[in-house]
Amino acid sequence: MGHKNENFFLGRQPILNRKQEIVGYELLFRATTVNRAEIDDPSQACTSVITDALSTFGFQEVLGGKSGFINVYLGLFLSELLELLPIGQSVLELLETIHLDDHVAERCRELKKLGFKLALDDHVYNPDYHEFYSFVDYVKIDILDTGVEKLPEIVRELRQWPVKLLAEKVETSEQFAICAGLGFDYFQGYFFARPVVLNKKGLDVSSRAMLELLRQLAMDAPLEEIEQTFKENPSLSFNLLRLVNSVALGTREKIKTLRHAILMLGTNHLRRWIQLSLFSGNDERGIDNPLLELAAVRGRLMETLALRKQSRSASSEHSDEAFMTGILSLLDTLFETPMDEIIPHLNLNEEICAALLNRSGRLGELLSLAEKLELADFDAAAPLLDRCGITLAELLTAQLEAFNWRSGILTR
Repeated sequence: MGHKNENFFLGRQPILNRKQEIVGYELLFRATTVNRAEIDDPSQACTSVITDALSTFGFQEVLGGKSGFINVYLGLFLSELLELLPIGQSVLELLETIHLDDHVAERCRELKKLGFKLALDDHVYNPDYHEFYSFVDYVKIDILDTGVEKLPEIVRELRQWPVKLLAEKVETSEQFAICAGLGFDYFQGYFFARPVVLNKKGLDVSSRAMLELLRQLAMDAPLEEIEQTFKENPSLSFNLLRLVNSVALGTREKIKTLRHAILMLGTNHLRRWIQLSLFSGNDERGIDNPLLELAAVRGRLMETLALRKQSRSASSEHSDEAFMTGILSLLDTLFETPMDEIIPHLNLNEEICAALLNRSGRLGELLSLAEKLELADFDAAAPLLDRCGITLAELLTAQLEAFNWRSGILTR
């Protein structure tokens, strides 16, 4: 029996390398018709939801060219349905419930021959599994379950094989530093979006200028004022000109002045560009900066959902505010400065302030929904859908659109 799109949630969790660049995503599916008990003992329904998702999703939309790590239950592991996946991009995660016997080892070799990569999920080191360590690509270790004190010995044992080690549930920058120091290759968790100690880092010149531009655009400041801010910040002006030249504006007109560039781009494009540029800044990671990815997708998802709710009204103001709220909700992490110290500089309306400070109001609920999805906290997302008046089908469509938009935008 086929499952319609509206029957499952999709979660996408970033996997980072040692430079904290995004190299892949773990994709998490949850059938709304399947409860936890059945997931512990995966039923036909659960497998069919996953396989249905694999065959109907645009993988490029979700992955944007990066690797996709996909949980595989025994039934799916043995099934030909796996060949629906984009083989070169897929890493099959063998769940810890799969008994690693000779039969499974043989199937692993078949899948490797086809071109799949393999990972052992939530794995506990065991000398009995040496054969598997010789051919799997990744071993994923849940650092919370395992305990940091046991990690050095595990890493030492696994280093005998060419496997890449992936630390899961890395929630703080301290945990990242410990795991990186031990020699883990990849990291999964939201440490990059959670500053442990907010110490006032202070804004650099270009960040201050970009926040000033955002304020001016929010207030519909005269063009002369906007132009003046660019004139006072040469590096911003250079990036503006580069952007205008790279965006397909359907014109061969040569840019004569900064004012001309601003007019050609238009204030909406300009606002988007500034919001996203805040996160790329001078960061060497560029478009693989996980914070930029999170901010862009969060903003676009909120905007798309707000647009669906306001289709009856002609104004796009609420969806613009939704985008801005999503982007701005990560500024405290970006600048390592508490949100209530950043907000006074931005001249935002009350609804955006309430959303950013207490997650209240319409925008606050949309922001909470976006945050729950990022964490794959589907239990908390379900009641928020009801409160926002959004269906699962609308959410899934908006999510795919946000992923696709993000992989297509020019950010540098």
